[in-house]
Amino acid sequence: MTTAVLITGASSGIGRATAERLLRRPGFTVYATARRPETIEDLRTAGAQVLALDVTDESSMAAAVRAVEEQHGSVGVLINNAGYGEYGTIEEAELDAVRRQFETNVFGFSRMIQLVLPGMRAAGAGRIINIGSMGGRVTFPVGGYYHATKYAVEAITDALRFETAPFGIHASLIAPGLIRTGFGATAARSLAASGSAAGPYAELRAAADEQMAASYASPVLAAEPDTVASAVEHAATSGRPRARYTVTPAAKAIVQSRRFLGSGLFDAYLRLQFRK
Repeated sequence: MTTAVLITGASSGIGRATAERLLRRPGFTVYATARRPETIEDLRTAGAQVLALDVTDESSMAAAVRAVEEQHGSVGVLINNAGYGEYGTIEEAELDAVRRQFETNVFGFSRMIQLVLPGMRAAGAGRIINIGSMGGRVTFPVGGYYHATKYAVEAITDALRFETAPFGIHASLIAPGLIRTGFGATAARSLAASGSAAGPYAELRAAADEQMAASYASPVLAAEPDTVASAVEHAATSGRPRARYTVTPAAKAIVQSRRFLGSGLFDAYLRLQFRK
């Protein structure tokens, strides 16, 4: 029997790259999911099972997990990938938009874990791979609420890893740096809509927008989605999966810089980066 892999948010970016990579690996049945399954019909053609799954909808999540369990007994690997970035300053961000972001990035993410764990415990095995971000270790201006969701992913994964180990279940965190997906464009749109052009944070938001565009265009700072998919594959297949995978050299350098510089020096670095 093959291992069932359930991937949330497989319509683009990291989720799609992960589905494509694992479809090439023997021993897996890949369940690719998206809110609109018609966007991933090409993955069906490539050999994936395609399901509708919206991580903000309880019945949708439960139905997807149930469909996998009916065929395989349990979800063998959950790849918790669905998420996005809602950007804006702490003062100006619309809290309804912030709540929607938490609903996807934290509560939907958590509910998927809750739904797959009973089957994994019964099977005595399973892997949960949570896609976080270097933004769960480092915080940049105008992204505070997004970073808060990724700090939550870090905390939940750390607790989960300890809680589920006695049942033969491994939990790993994938913490990518800048990855060339639709994430940057979504973040930029939300940032542009988050405040007035004449508002008190207008210069900061403009500087952040320029910084974001330059960073995602950089061949040194940004990487392709398959770089992350490779780390996910290791977490899914290794006999000793790591607790945490920080992906891209730039992400590793930034996380370590924040750790060693401390708040004062890191804030000074940010002032140089986010000024016009």
